[in-house]
Amino acid sequence: MKILISNTSEAPLYQQIKEQIIDAILKGELVEGDTLPSIRAFANDLKVSVLTIRRVYDDLEKEGFVNSQVGIGTFVSASNIELLRDSKRRLVEQKMLDMIQTAKSLGITQQELNDMMNILFEEE
Repeated sequence: MKILISNTSEAPLYQQIKEQIIDAILKGELVEGDTLPSIRAFANDLKVSVLTIRRVYDDLEKEGFVNSQVGIGTFVSASNIELLRDSKRRLVEQKMLDMIQTAKSLGITQQELNDMMNILFEEE
């Protein structure tokens, strides 16, 4: 798992790390049962405080993404993943509805909109 943090970002370090772990879980890079690095090792790798990683792991556990077992480790959980995926899908659907309404108000046809989306989707 590769985590990139930026000291120039407006987001706090713990938030940057937490979001990247959640993204890795949603993308399937981390799957149920995978072990996260120990707090001390992860903090050393990222050159951040042990307290920062503790906060990340505590937040992830509260949100249902991981389970921690004292003396054993922290493991990816599957309990909250589908709920988060569903909420992200709803967010995308809302943005698509906004896009469709804007396109209709500008006289853009569904075919033109599909063509634009296909072009933009392929560029990413």
